[in-house]
Parts: sequence; C-alpha cells; structure tokens
Amino acid sequence: MSVDAKTVRRIGNLARIKIEENDLENYADELNVILGFVEQLNEVDVDGVEPMTSVTPMALRRRQDKVDAGGYADKIVANAPLSEDNFFMVPKVVE
Repeated sequence: MSVDAKTVRRIGNLARIKIEENDLENYADELNVILGFVEQLNEVDVDGVEPMTSVTPMALRRRQDKVDAGGYADKIVANAPLSEDNFFMVPKVVE
C-alpha cells in the first residue's frame, strides 16, 4: 500500500490536524516507511504461537461469585459528608 498526498490530506482532515501543503509529501514518505515496516511483520512465521495478553505468564485472581445480603449500608455512608437514613445527600443542582 502506498500513501500519497491526497491520502495524507484526508487523514489530516479526519484527525482534525492542519497539515500545510508543503508538508504533505514529507508525511506521505514517513507513512510509507511505517507501512513498509508493518508489511515486513507479515513475513514472520507465527504458526503455533499462542496469543499473549502479557509478556510474563500470569493468572487472574479470582473470587467466589456469591450473593451477599449486604447489611452494611452504615459503613458505606460513614465517610459521606452528609447522609440520611443510609442514603447519600447531595446539594440540589436542578431548579
């Protein structure tokens, strides 16, 4: 894939970036170099390689998914600046 000045202008428009006319060719050349590197990655043989989520092997911590009755609303609102009947109270913002 080759990027030309028209494509750079369109990318700049979509990204809401002002690109001067005399810079279009420079940006096109830079984008072509980047795309050339990405095309080189297609040459790498990745058959049998498992996808990774991290560079170090790790397992997610898991907890039991159980229903809890709660019963500690007073602890939840303990640090609230203002509460009433275990509900947060906030200033009125709509007239």
